[in-house]
Amino acid sequence: MRTVVIQPVFEEWRKSARELLALRVPPDEVLWSDDAQEPGLFAPTDDASPRAAVPKVPPAFLDLARSVAAHCDARRWGVLYRVLWRLTHGGESHLLAVATDVDVRQLQQWCKAIGRDIHKMHAFVRFRLVGRDEATGREQFVAWFEPGHRIVHLAAGFFEKRFAGMDWSVLTPHECAHWDGNVLHFTPGVPRSAAPDDDALDDLWRTYYRSIFNPARLKVRAMQSEMPKKYWKNLPEAPLIAELIAESSGRVEKMLRTGLRPPKPAPNNAYLDSLRDLDAPGQPPPDEPPQTP
Repeated sequence: MRTVVIQPVFEEWRKSARELLALRVPPDEVLWSDDAQEPGLFAPTDDASPRAAVPKVPPAFLDLARSVAAHCDARRWGVLYRVLWRLTHGGESHLLAVATDVDVRQLQQWCKAIGRDIHKMHAFVRFRLVGRDEATGREQFVAWFEPGHRIVHLAAGFFEKRFAGMDWSVLTPHECAHWDGNVLHFTPGVPRSAAPDDDALDDLWRTYYRSIFNPARLKVRAMQSEMPKKYWKNLPEAPLIAELIAESSGRVEKMLRTGLRPPKPAPNNAYLDSLRDLDAPGQPPPDEPPQTP
């Protein structure tokens, strides 16, 4: 039995897995660990055994492994290596198509959890203005987010495209992403105290959130499913949620009691008038264009 200690990132696992695969080390002889505090006893050992060429694997497996590697379950490295072994030395080249396989189902479940976490990060990151770069004139923003998994590398491309015109940093306990208008780079995670607590834009955001809240469409369970309470503490609009829910019934009753507003007069526009004339009852259809004999 050998224990392999790696950094908790896909590239480190892939490097070690390729070496083990080349040495034909079976999955049940490997204990994976991504705890850097493990003693030296658990460090990788040199092996003078002859190495075989590393077999090729389906691109779909690499995509799946890259996503699963961001999960925080300590079992992920072992399951990934076992599936890799089965795809190559195990002769199960079509394993990923077997949806009922226990290992494949586990990887797919982890992958779905990562996808949900990325979706929540895209939805609930709230940037706060912290200053302006005197040299470039670009505004600088910082956001704090607490994802369930190590998804910053996978999620950061969305922010790079959407907020390309400003300098920003997304800080999380696992890792941080930074964009300066030219380069997207990553740094280790930081504590919550490293992020700003408030800024002038928070009031604007709360005003906007209050204005778009529709009490007639309120479904508390559905809302909490899409916006779990664990994210509320970092959302500037969160203090309004309980108040808006409590007021919703009264607002709906008021809306029902309010009479219909009179329709606004149609704008005086010749083109729109011609369209209305075409829709008028009894109006003959427009002339058809002449047919070519």
